Amino acid sequence: MSNILALIEISNHGDLEDSTPSLLAAAAKLGTPVAVVVTAPGAGAALVDHLGRLGAAQVYLAQGEQVGTFLVTPQVDALAAAVLAFDPGAILTVNSVEGRDVAARLAARIDAGLVIDAVDLRFEGTNVVATHSVFGGAYTVESTVEGGPTIVTVRQGAIEGQADAVAPVVTTASLGSETGRSAIIDEVIDNVVVSARPGLRGATKVVSGGRGLGSQEKFELVERLADALGAAVGASRAAVDAGFVSQASQVGQTGVTVSPQLYVALGISGAIQHRAGMQTAKTIVAINKDADAPIFDIADFGIVGDVFTVVPQLIEAIESRSKK
Repeated sequence: MSNILALIEISNHGDLEDSTPSLLAAAAKLGTPVAVVVTAPGAGAALVDHLGRLGAAQVYLAQGEQVGTFLVTPQVDALAAAVLAFDPGAILTVNSVEGRDVAARLAARIDAGLVIDAVDLRFEGTNVVATHSVFGGAYTVESTVEGGPTIVTVRQGAIEGQADAVAPVVTTASLGSETGRSAIIDEVIDNVVVSARPGLRGATKVVSGGRGLGSQEKFELVERLADALGAAVGASRAAVDAGFVSQASQVGQTGVTVSPQLYVALGISGAIQHRAGMQTAKTIVAINKDADAPIFDIADFGIVGDVFTVVPQLIEAIESRSKK
């Protein structure tokens, strides 16, 4: 099987980001997952066992003094070195701001083809074929790169499952100190959000509300259902623009793209911009009093009714079941 490099994103506190299981699952679909981890000297060893449990057959620990000081360049250097070491069939990054930046820079450096925002992957002969959800989810298309290495950014949460746990083989490498014209990170300020709910990006369950909730006070119904399900809270752009909830909760073309196992849409009409950010969810449930709302075109289950009548009954049923 081909080696498949997967650039693992690390938080400012040295922890694996929530995108890691899905990215390694994507790598396992294509071949042998090789996790590329960029850390400061002496760090990263604690992550190896965790990566093994998530299916990384090999871990490439790239360490350098400039990690945390220079923006993106250490990650590009590490992947370029890993390409020489493992001769991979593909290189995967998360379709995040940093992941796209690294992927584009690496493509230019090693003269590789670049495929953006894949929701599924497979090999067809020697070529990687990527599936994309485009034009607001109206179409599903495929793309491939013929010849040479292929770099793919993978939509967070789009590929489900988890690779089999293994005891990874670890390779440690040193990054050079040459940084060229790298941007320097002067300071990192954490945007601390204290919440018992899961984060929206990468959540397995999401409950979103739209303009149909009517007000910021009534949007609390979305939060109650999310808490009953153990889900993250999302919103349409209309709800955000109306001031019901902060922009950080916006799902859609100009917000966060999610691919959870369950997506519940309350009072959301289903404009194409919103569908672009959630249509790849595995199961979509829509509740809306407008039977002609576009959201029903993509919903697996739909309820035509008033959310203020339906949702309290749904919450009561969920809570009563959890008490048994």
